[in-house]
Amino acid sequence: MTDGLGVWLYAVTSSRGDAQDVGELTGVAGEPVRSVVSEDLSAVVGSVPLEVFGEQSLRRNLEDLDWLEGTARAHDAVVAALVRRGPTVPLRLATVFRDDDRVRDLLDERRTDFAAALALVSGRTEWGVKAYGDRAALTAAVAEARAASDNAKGAGAAYLARRRAQLSAQETVERDAAERAEEIHTRLVHQAAAGRRQTLTDPALSGRRDWMVLNGTYLVDDDRTDDFTATVTALGAEFPGIRLELTGPWPPYSFAGVEREPA
Repeated sequence: MTDGLGVWLYAVTSSRGDAQDVGELTGVAGEPVRSVVSEDLSAVVGSVPLEVFGEQSLRRNLEDLDWLEGTARAHDAVVAALVRRGPTVPLRLATVFRDDDRVRDLLDERRTDFAAALALVSGRTEWGVKAYGDRAALTAAVAEARAASDNAKGAGAAYLARRRAQLSAQETVERDAAERAEEIHTRLVHQAAAGRRQTLTDPALSGRRDWMVLNGTYLVDDDRTDDFTATVTALGAEFPGIRLELTGPWPPYSFAGVEREPA
């Protein structure tokens, strides 16, 4: 590789078919994207200047939110284009190697992992489901259910049952939200090929004050998308006080199965 240039890795695909024809794509540095092939695997890469994308520079640039947003969009545009062509294992942002030989070494060393990941994502797409809680609405819904249960058991007058249920629901609202989030996630996983609970988004980063109780990602068969989205709608109606937000389709970043390698 030319001095002063590194190799930015976008994704891994099969070396067969149309996926390796990437010459018209443009990467994070405005560079033409190309393929580095090792047997049946193809790494989609671009040559980027180390003065901008080297380790020290990256550490600094990643703290610049405008730079980060632009770079992330350019990276994702390449990945999204590859996903439209066939099974693709996307690599997360800022995976940089010194030269093509290091990329080939990665393909050789992790061949089994990449093959398994390509098989997993084939014919499937990632969807995101976020659940947000409304404390007042959730408390009221839980209190109503508990009061109805107490009345059914003959436990005191209706007013006392409702008041006791309200106080109990206020004390347990965090637990009740967590239980509902777990139930929603479990049922969505049953509608998907795979599912993962991600870290809840920090409001300081999202800019939203909503109370997030679930941040899930799900790998869904393309021919079952309608069933999955219908399940999300049904679950949103089933759990008062919990609002579900469906996002996607996305490249299958959450199910790549291969951690980012160091430069």
